[in-house]
Amino acid sequence: MPAPGPIGALTVGATAAGLALVAFGDHPEAAAQAAERLGLPAVAHEPARSNRQAAAPGSRGAAGAPDAEAVLEQAVAQLGEYFAGGRRLFDVPLDWSLTRSSQRRVLETLFTTVGYGATATYGELAARSELGSAYTAARGVGAIMGSNPLPVVVPCHRVMAADGLGGFGGGRATKEWLLAHEGVLTGALDFG
Repeated sequence: MPAPGPIGALTVGATAAGLALVAFGDHPEAAAQAAERLGLPAVAHEPARSNRQAAAPGSRGAAGAPDAEAVLEQAVAQLGEYFAGGRRLFDVPLDWSLTRSSQRRVLETLFTTVGYGATATYGELAARSELGSAYTAARGVGAIMGSNPLPVVVPCHRVMAADGLGGFGGGRATKEWLLAHEGVLTGALDFG
């Protein structure tokens, strides 16, 4: 799907359980690798037909639960609303299958405790996630943010270093744009 500013295209992937992947750029191979890790069949890549960049095929779940295509449509719509300024909270179902143990705990804590327009430091998120030693845990949170399979939706751009902006898998310009979009980063702030 096309996204504004320095963000460019996003590749999104879903299972019948929920949104499983958001990747910066047009990367159908990222969705294919995610599908392989999840044990799913090949991933469809049909950007010419719609705004979708990638979808893991699935079947309708029990009791009429949505299939992967329906989850993907919902995710693309919500991302579009977010970028247009009309959405502050993502409620698309999430499939956490590409995360493990402490990574999942930290990302779920981030998703549920750091809302739109707010930020947390790596250390604060480590403490909220109950990871242990503050210094070691903060460094671990930094690594986890870099491995987030659901950026933007699970807002790793809202996690900052204690002394500045910190890193971001989508690049510094993208992190700055997302924070400005949410009203956190203004011309008066300097995150050097």
